[in-house]
Amino acid sequence: MKPLETLLKNAARTNLRIILSEGSDPRAVTAGYQAVTQGIARIGLVGNTAEIQAEFAAQGIEIPDGIEIHDPATSLLRDELAEHYHSLRKHKGVTPEDAQTAVDLPHIFAALLVKSGHADGTVGGAVATTADIVRAAIQIIGTKPDTNLVSSFFLMLFCKEHHDRKGAIIFADSGLVVDPSADEMAQIALSSAHSFERLIGEAPRVAMLSFSTRGSAEHDAVSKVVTATETARTRAPNLIIDGELQFDAAFVPDVAARKAEGSPLQGNANVFIFPNLESGNIAYKIAQRMGGAEAIGPVLQGLAKPANDLSRGCSSEDILHMIAVTAAQASDNE
Repeated sequence: MKPLETLLKNAARTNLRIILSEGSDPRAVTAGYQAVTQGIARIGLVGNTAEIQAEFAAQGIEIPDGIEIHDPATSLLRDELAEHYHSLRKHKGVTPEDAQTAVDLPHIFAALLVKSGHADGTVGGAVATTADIVRAAIQIIGTKPDTNLVSSFFLMLFCKEHHDRKGAIIFADSGLVVDPSADEMAQIALSSAHSFERLIGEAPRVAMLSFSTRGSAEHDAVSKVVTATETARTRAPNLIIDGELQFDAAFVPDVAARKAEGSPLQGNANVFIFPNLESGNIAYKIAQRMGGAEAIGPVLQGLAKPANDLSRGCSSEDILHMIAVTAAQASDNE
């Protein structure tokens, strides 16, 4: 079974509630309808009720039982969510009146639905900016108890005929943390390993990437990767991890045998941790645009409950895939 099919099938077992904060957007309506009719998740659409109903009518589909509309202007939950927002942000000077205004913003409303237990996860960013989506997630949903770092990854799917090595891999961090310290890089590695195992159902094999393999170069940037690898090993002694490695030594068994003899990865890594956002972002776009990989993300990790960002150029299919990822993450919390 292809990794995407596995992801959709696993999500379908959860029956969790995922909120789309841009509920009247045509892409969100299409994706929400598909998610419900395919049994991937129950869906909440945040937005003006009349606009959402009009979009369903324009697409010639009826609103199925598994979709709820949450209109911030008329919602019976409005006062509860505003009070919750005030309690979370009053230390930053937010007044009750400010909170009433804030819940009019769909991405704020959606995050509050998740935080208060009325939903299991949220997806947005088809219209809102990444900064707005991530800020709401961190400020409202917050981080997991065992981490203070929210990072991101792209799930890269290599399933086309020309791909010699087929399957799913993770690139991290390719969307959020600009220049992680050694400790932060270790945290990203551990979070990404857990994400891979949760989403794909296979054992993670983590490569800590650099422009150096096993001391072939000396530089502070290399030392950071070495320290990050040692830190991750200490925190997760059973994790298969190696570094510092160049990409080819982590991905090609023949190269690994020459450059990194004895590596536990043996050139078969499936989780790749980049030393900074610059390299990670460039790498995923090259793999996507030149290599033909399908890229799902950026997927956020480290949050207490899942909230994920979309590209403003996303398709309804992209949103559907992110709904499945978010449902899988939410089932982990369950």
